[in-house]
Amino acid sequence: MARKKPITVESLWQLDRLGSPSLSPDGAQAVCSVASFSMRENKSSSALWLMSTLGGEPRRLTQCGEKDGQPAFSPRGDLIGFVARRDQAGEKDETPQFYVIPPDGGEARRVGMVATGVEAFRWCPDGRHIVLVSWVWPKLQGAKAQAAALKDDKARKDTGYATSDSFYRYWDHLIPAGRVAHLHLMNLATGKVRDLFEGSEFELQRADPDANCFDISPDGKRVAFAYDPAPEKRSDGRFAIAELDLKRKRFETLAQDVGWDFNSPQYRPDGRQIACIASHQALRHTMPGQLALITPGEPVEVLSAEWDHEVQAPLRWEADGSAVLLAAEQQGQRHLWRFDVADRRAELVVRGGWVQGFDKAAGTLVTLADAANHPAQLHAHLPGAEARRIERFNDDTLARISLGRHEAISVVGALGDAVQVWLFYPPGFDAGKKYPLLQVIHGGPHTAVGDNWHYRWNNPLFAAEGNVVAVVNYHGSSSFGHAFLDSITHRWGELELQDIEAATTEMLKRPYIDPTRVYATGGSYGGFMVAWMNGHVPNPPGGPAGRYAAYVCHAGCFDWTAMFADDAWAWHAKELGGWYWDDMARVNAQSPHAFAAQMNTPTLVIHGAMDYRVPDAQGLAYYNTLKARGVAARLLWFPDENHWILKPRNSQLWYAEFFGWLKAHRSAAPASAPDTATLAAPEPGRKAGKARKAGKAKLLR
Repeated sequence: MARKKPITVESLWQLDRLGSPSLSPDGAQAVCSVASFSMRENKSSSALWLMSTLGGEPRRLTQCGEKDGQPAFSPRGDLIGFVARRDQAGEKDETPQFYVIPPDGGEARRVGMVATGVEAFRWCPDGRHIVLVSWVWPKLQGAKAQAAALKDDKARKDTGYATSDSFYRYWDHLIPAGRVAHLHLMNLATGKVRDLFEGSEFELQRADPDANCFDISPDGKRVAFAYDPAPEKRSDGRFAIAELDLKRKRFETLAQDVGWDFNSPQYRPDGRQIACIASHQALRHTMPGQLALITPGEPVEVLSAEWDHEVQAPLRWEADGSAVLLAAEQQGQRHLWRFDVADRRAELVVRGGWVQGFDKAAGTLVTLADAANHPAQLHAHLPGAEARRIERFNDDTLARISLGRHEAISVVGALGDAVQVWLFYPPGFDAGKKYPLLQVIHGGPHTAVGDNWHYRWNNPLFAAEGNVVAVVNYHGSSSFGHAFLDSITHRWGELELQDIEAATTEMLKRPYIDPTRVYATGGSYGGFMVAWMNGHVPNPPGGPAGRYAAYVCHAGCFDWTAMFADDAWAWHAKELGGWYWDDMARVNAQSPHAFAAQMNTPTLVIHGAMDYRVPDAQGLAYYNTLKARGVAARLLWFPDENHWILKPRNSQLWYAEFFGWLKAHRSAAPASAPDTATLAAPEPGRKAGKARKAGKAKLLR
């Protein structure tokens, strides 16, 4: 047998990536999309694969498409619907369309033509219709008028984007000018489409509306959906749940409260109630999503108020309506839970790793989950039987590579709290040797990193380069309770730095860590943190060497005033404690740029021009500042990437620059541990905030 080699960026991109599964009505088959990548061609493709939950080899279902996704079995199990852009009968899709294919084989066929495209869909219970999402011009009536408007828009010679909206761009794209997301009803027999929101003021969310935004009642007569009732749409809008009677064409709002955000509706199997996710935003902007129950004509009932976990979509009722299946994080992992409605009690069903997706039908459960030592895998959970893997897509690739071990430890961090640290060791780790320490700081800040597989920041790959990798779930991270998450609000940088430094101090006690090769890297909020560290961890010019030999700042926040160009500006005052024009001192006290005079540590700055979450001017300003100060710095800028690096060749370059920068720097004479009392001290004129009991608002991923 050939000797295994450490994982490389090339082998990372050889791995297939599985999408969320959909089960046939009898639970015997599961379908999912499988994406593969070509480093040579620098592109990806995806196809649908069919897996048996009872045993047998997976079978590729679609052959001719390049981007087949979002597969879902029809209620009768005779068809699988999916979204794709294809070339059929000489007609090439200019926008994504809805296709169907029999699970027994054959080739897919397009159902009708939606000029404005199909973003997502759900099957109606009769199996003869679907409800789909499409971006339309709200004042126009009929499919012909929409098609004509799209044609005119594409024929424009000017390229300007004019708007009066507050929420006009998201992540890496502009919200389609003058258009909103509507629900439509499509007849599979005729291909005809009817805009369900036409003539109304309703629209779906503007931030990538998907199939979790709405649901169809079991009798097929009603559609429940989430919408923002505010006349001015913002990224922090508080949503309500409305219901549309399809026959009477009548809307009724079922759940609306100025202080609450409601989303992800899911009908109970008897159709009498709707489960949803509710967050008490008026109480605190970081309040978690909680499981709630809507009974028409009655106040919304919050079910999970006493369960200190964040409820995450999708929701799925058990067949008898007694409980809801949902995913929620706990201690750096994401599990599948069964929440009993009557007892208001959560029971662990499938333990992560990190559960990415799931489906259940006829008593059979299928889960998609990854872990820190393997990419996502599909398992079938049949009643009374052990979980069984139903695919082997990446086994051959993984059999040829070596991954080091990983573990979770705990250190005493800020406020005397226990703080989780994930450690990743190189393959063949020898405690008698010396290794660099690489701190990898996660984004968010209200997310967690741990027992999951990551393609853009792959910790086993970082370790395979000969590093001991530490990932700190610092104060502010999700999955450790609402108070822990909210504790950093209005004092960004303070507690997180103490946690990271506590982890570094602990690791420097270990004889296998080389104190001259200690590095800190991070992306998004993690990038903010390494910029913050550059101004707060001592490294005086001409004096003793600093604790960290070098930093890597990917898509990091540098100046909170200039960050107002981002797509999430509505959250700034909530997180920082005030608008910059009202309290510049408070904002600057949490902004790395205000501490540029103390920055002396060499830094690699990476940014993408299509990043609207942290605009690339942030990275450029940081890089230029370091160059102006005479600090060693290097810039890696991508004109065609967003907040993430998604193209294979760009990823290859990203990892090469990342590793090259670290290997080029080491400290000649490392300083002792910084004074933690200094790190903990609030900025002059500001009191340190108190830990708060609240939840989560994902800002910077």
